[in-house]
Amino acid sequence: MGMAKYDRLLYILNLLRARRNLNAGRLADECGVTERSIYRDIVALSEANIPIYYDNGYKLASDSFLPPLNFDYDEYLYLKTALESSPLRTTDKYSLLVKRIKAKVEACLTDAVRKQSRFTPPTTHIDIAMTQEQERAEQFYGVIENAATNCRCLELTYDSIKSGPTQRVVEPYFIIFKGSAFYFVALCRLRDEFRTFRLDRVVDVKLTDESFVKKDGIEAESYFRGSWRVYSGEPVKIVVRFTGAAARVVSSSSHHVDELVEMTDDGTVLYTVVCRGLEEIERWILGFGAEAEVLEPPDLREDLAVIGAYLKSTYGP
Repeated sequence: MGMAKYDRLLYILNLLRARRNLNAGRLADECGVTERSIYRDIVALSEANIPIYYDNGYKLASDSFLPPLNFDYDEYLYLKTALESSPLRTTDKYSLLVKRIKAKVEACLTDAVRKQSRFTPPTTHIDIAMTQEQERAEQFYGVIENAATNCRCLELTYDSIKSGPTQRVVEPYFIIFKGSAFYFVALCRLRDEFRTFRLDRVVDVKLTDESFVKKDGIEAESYFRGSWRVYSGEPVKIVVRFTGAAARVVSSSSHHVDELVEMTDDGTVLYTVVCRGLEEIERWILGFGAEAEVLEPPDLREDLAVIGAYLKSTYGP
């Protein structure tokens, strides 16, 4: 998805302010257009009385008509880090937007901040783990967001882990990034209930002409309240005894809003939490191996016993 011409002209202008020796080929790569389009854009900028000349790349004769932003170095570094670490940069809609914002910020820095950024290597890096199947998420993000914004139904082909590919009509409410992937919450007409769909499991999606009216109370800020991460279900009280290193890990940080961590005299930790659904917290508990014992509920103990029996039969002597 390319930029509109007006947006592209501003983007080129900001690139010329921020970088040196940009020829038509490099500008075309940055903007996702042909070199022929870049030549026409340079002419359009010149006709708008913006002084551009060529000397081992296109340059601005003067940029006094664009005042610098009053960012100090720390403010600039924070903005740059936030933009580069955002998972939105991988989506079809926001990837170009992030690039344009970065170019505008870099183009309007003061000389002092620009100089400091060249000679001061960044020391803070944020690496957000992303799922591997990002191509689908990138392709369909804009369509799903458009439907949620304008209350339009979607025809969806979704590859569920449990039931495989199915076709359904959904009413999308919002998109959210949780854990390592984008999800969207929608009223599924096939199941007649609200479901959480993972974007990278969408096989195909089509925006329909049918509108819907959103129900009250379905909001990103509260929808997942009580869930361990994404999945939901009936609230369940879970009690786990942690020992050894696991006890120190669990007691050193918060894992859920409705948790109670109790240290005992012998160094173990009694961890009590009320969360919706068991599947996600079960995986978390299994990660601690022999240093975690579920005391409640009985159903979770039985599930872990089955998993333990399988592991013993598979890896035992």
